[in-house]
Amino acid sequence: MFKHLLLASFSLLILNSCMKNNTFNSSIDSIFKEEYKNNEPGAAVLIMKDDSVVFSKGYGIADMSTMKKIDDNTFFNIASVSKQFSAIATLMLHEEGKLSIEDSIVKWFPDFKADFFQKIKIKHLLSHTSGIPDSRDRSNREFVLKAKDVESYSYIKDLKELNFEPGTSYEYMNPTFQLLYTLVEKASGMPFEQFMHEKIFSPSNMSHTLYFEEGRIIPSMAHGYIKEENGFKEYDYLEESFFATKADGGIYTSVNEFIEWEKALRNYSLISKDLTDIAHAPKITVTDLPNTSYGYGWFIEEKPGFPQKVFHTGDNGGFQIYAARYPKQKILYLIFANRNDKNREDLADKIDQVLKKEGWLN
Repeated sequence: MFKHLLLASFSLLILNSCMKNNTFNSSIDSIFKEEYKNNEPGAAVLIMKDDSVVFSKGYGIADMSTMKKIDDNTFFNIASVSKQFSAIATLMLHEEGKLSIEDSIVKWFPDFKADFFQKIKIKHLLSHTSGIPDSRDRSNREFVLKAKDVESYSYIKDLKELNFEPGTSYEYMNPTFQLLYTLVEKASGMPFEQFMHEKIFSPSNMSHTLYFEEGRIIPSMAHGYIKEENGFKEYDYLEESFFATKADGGIYTSVNEFIEWEKALRNYSLISKDLTDIAHAPKITVTDLPNTSYGYGWFIEEKPGFPQKVFHTGDNGGFQIYAARYPKQKILYLIFANRNDKNREDLADKIDQVLKKEGWLN
């Protein structure tokens, strides 16, 4: 009799758990079904809690020429979400004593002659607080479409003034992250891509993740699209600017591979917990986002009623990316989209509300 009661109780627990999971999945699914149609560019959405993927689904089309559908192995250009990888590489070299984030950039870029460069430290590059303006010449369309990191930041050495005193203000800046391309090479003695594959991607089990390079084959590649009056127009390399730079935004990966990155961060297999906490600690207030600061390669949101969220967005061409983690709650969620006409922040807020309703953000 007692054995039967135990079995009945156990079965009821399983049933309740399944019902709860179905409700959660239905709530998340309904958010994205409203936004992404089956025959249009769309998104891959994934949520992981602890070590389990609790939701993963593709919406829409990865490539409008073949009508291949998006799934959890579709590769997207994650644009500026790539910055956290360059930041971790830099912090790894800091931890190994091959550079210091307190170094003046003149130590590594001696051809930067203006006196104000002495005040700019590597940590200012990582936090968008250098004061360096983005005054790249955009008059040459060929340059804008094809420039790589070193070409893209080459204007910096001839700067005559900064936008503000280093460390005193925030201005989101791609060229300063492109400087990390050369910084990583000089400090490690390895080509940037080799270092990233051997020291970052491979140890994180991101076996297929790679940087964009003209002519390079990208597995299960999604194209980016913009919506026009008569349909969708492809909008990625050779259609939009600076796809060829790497340190600030060149990674192609899938939501499935990004899970492995999350595990590497959680397990502190690349850099120590202390240094990870420093990267995730607010360094400067972000004036155009409420309740948000910037650390080293991540935004940090401290919204009333919610725990600290560490996230980054990515935008280039038709790609619109959102990668968020609640470190203490061990929750990751990803929205990798290949169209740029949706309200990403609204979608993220809706996910946050569902997670809170589930009691997972306590």
